[in-house]
Amino acid sequence: MRCMVDLDFTRLHSTPVASDPFPHVVVPDFVPPAALSAVLSDLPPIGRRGSYPAESLRLGPAARALVEALEGPEFRQAIAGLFELDLSGAPTMLTLRGWTNERDGHIHRDSPAKRITVLLYLNQEGDAWPAHQGCLRLLRSADDLDAYAVEVPPVNGTLLVFPNSPNSWHGHERFVGTRYSIQLNYMTTDEKARSELRRHRMSAFLKRLTKAA
Repeated sequence: MRCMVDLDFTRLHSTPVASDPFPHVVVPDFVPPAALSAVLSDLPPIGRRGSYPAESLRLGPAARALVEALEGPEFRQAIAGLFELDLSGAPTMLTLRGWTNERDGHIHRDSPAKRITVLLYLNQEGDAWPAHQGCLRLLRSADDLDAYAVEVPPVNGTLLVFPNSPNSWHGHERFVGTRYSIQLNYMTTDEKARSELRRHRMSAFLKRLTKAA
């Protein structure tokens, strides 16, 4: 029997797009508590930094169902509707992260090959997040991590979505430890995007080889 995961599309559809410091939506509990618990039980331990293609990891049925839902048509249509974009032909690139270290969190914008960035946080509340470590900040400045309009704790199935733009700066205070997230990007269809997708697929192939060795 195929596993299904419950996602709060009603809350997603009813969340208005915020404009400060750039267009975005934040949806707490997009993965409700019971579903989040099942997904966390189905995620493998990831003890080193880096983004891992889903196909390079051994995911349990709930985690796999979550990945399939994020890459599915209902989610695509919801995001397209919120931001009034045509994403019908946009290829997707999905990766998982499970560990953050001192090299992560620097201020950056995403590649122009990425039209939309989706971040889904799969951690429980803990001691680190109230201290702001690892909480993603949406920034008003390219060089000041404290000049933020919104701070998103990476917990409780919170969904963050924003179109990539020249001012979509973001980053977080340094954090070392377990920090699970899924990043999904709707890509452009130009050569730069195709190059990133090729690199993504090669990464998946190499990580499968490493795992099998």
